[in-house]
Amino acid sequence: MKLSQHFTLEELTFSQTASRLSINNEPGREALGNLKGLANFLEVIRMKIGEPIFVSSGFRSERLNDKIGGSRTSAHMEGRAADIVAPNFGTPRELAELIVALDLEFDQVILEFDRWVHVAVAEKPRHEILTAQHGIRGTEYIVGLV
Repeated sequence: MKLSQHFTLEELTFSQTASRLSINNEPGREALGNLKGLANFLEVIRMKIGEPIFVSSGFRSERLNDKIGGSRTSAHMEGRAADIVAPNFGTPRELAELIVALDLEFDQVILEFDRWVHVAVAEKPRHEILTAQHGIRGTEYIVGLV
């Protein structure tokens, strides 16, 4: 099912972990609506960079989110977040910098471990920009792109 011109429901719900563990990762009606909004947000980024965006993690059912150790309040469970890269465009850092520079209505842009970019949308966006790094006590979140 196409959610937008370049993004499908399948790619925004696919999970190797869910497949391996036979976890149902189908979104409900509300999450499906949110995924359409997320796909449209990703389209704006794709149009600006002129290159494909690859989604490594989109929607996560509560069970899947628990299995991978995701946050209990993860926007992924609502269909409002995706972890993305665009290797033909540039590094994850360059992608995050561009998304921030576009001044879009986003809830979060998190550069995670210099490996991918977490983007989240919301009805009342916080415009939160963070960098996730490995710290002594686990993942540390630093304000801004550092």
